Amino acid sequence: MATSKEPVTVPTEVSVDEFLAAVPDERRRADAGRLRAIMSEVTGEPAVLWGPSIVGFGSYHYTYDSGRTGDAPLVGFSPRKQHLVVYLLGGFEDRYAGILERLGPHRTGKGCLYLKRLDTVDESALRELIDRSTRAHRGVDRASQR
Repeated sequence: MATSKEPVTVPTEVSVDEFLAAVPDERRRADAGRLRAIMSEVTGEPAVLWGPSIVGFGSYHYTYDSGRTGDAPLVGFSPRKQHLVVYLLGGFEDRYAGILERLGPHRTGKGCLYLKRLDTVDESALRELIDRSTRAHRGVDRASQR
């Protein structure tokens, strides 16, 4: 069991296939499978289960002002009951404004994009969001870091 100083969201050995197969809602399970394929294709990274419920792609190391450090996926998602939660580099309003206008129905939070269904969003806009976030984390996309 993790203590308050140990991160819970770390890569695991749990099979992503088994995790996704256990998603109870058929539509959410299909959307999660499709999103996995999209993220793997865009990032060039394999899917890894981080913690109990985040399918992540790639990783980066972070250090907070407090000195606390850790690792996190470059991008990822979690098939929650109400939404597909997509984890991207934060700063949605500045970083992704034009892309979000094209995306379709969504909500945003700090570093999170909430989607009800993949068939209601523009896949090319979603791919662009994933690519922009991945490139920014890797330090390749300096324009998006302004």
